[in-house]
Amino acid sequence: MTYSKEKEEIDFAYKVRRAMTESAEDLPNATLDRLAAARQLALSRQKPETASAVLAFGGVLAGANGGSFSQKSWVKKLWIGLPILVLIVGLYGIYEHEQQQQINDLAEIDAAVLVDELPPDAYVDNGFNTYLNKEKTVKTEE
Repeated sequence: MTYSKEKEEIDFAYKVRRAMTESAEDLPNATLDRLAAARQLALSRQKPETASAVLAFGGVLAGANGGSFSQKSWVKKLWIGLPILVLIVGLYGIYEHEQQQQINDLAEIDAAVLVDELPPDAYVDNGFNTYLNKEKTVKTEE
């Protein structure tokens, strides 16, 4: 069938559908009931749909009659699993980097506390914290 014939048939089908839709409002109720019954009968006789989706991994190329493609199925599985493996390794790398960053941050805080002239008990004292806050406000006002 050529493209122009297909287009003509589709156009004709649309015209018939439009005419039937417009004239359906003028049909008597008895006719509408008979049409509904005929539709139900047709639907009950319809064959069940079967799944038609097919995955084809090997031997789909012309001339590939089960040769090298079927022998290297592990390569195909590797190409499917490789992105997942890269994702897992990447996530593990990010996790390790974040853990190391957290350890470094805590080490810097510990080093600052140990090098400071104040005893560690001063940081726990609430009165000392209020004293530090007052000192900060005084310095900013000057």
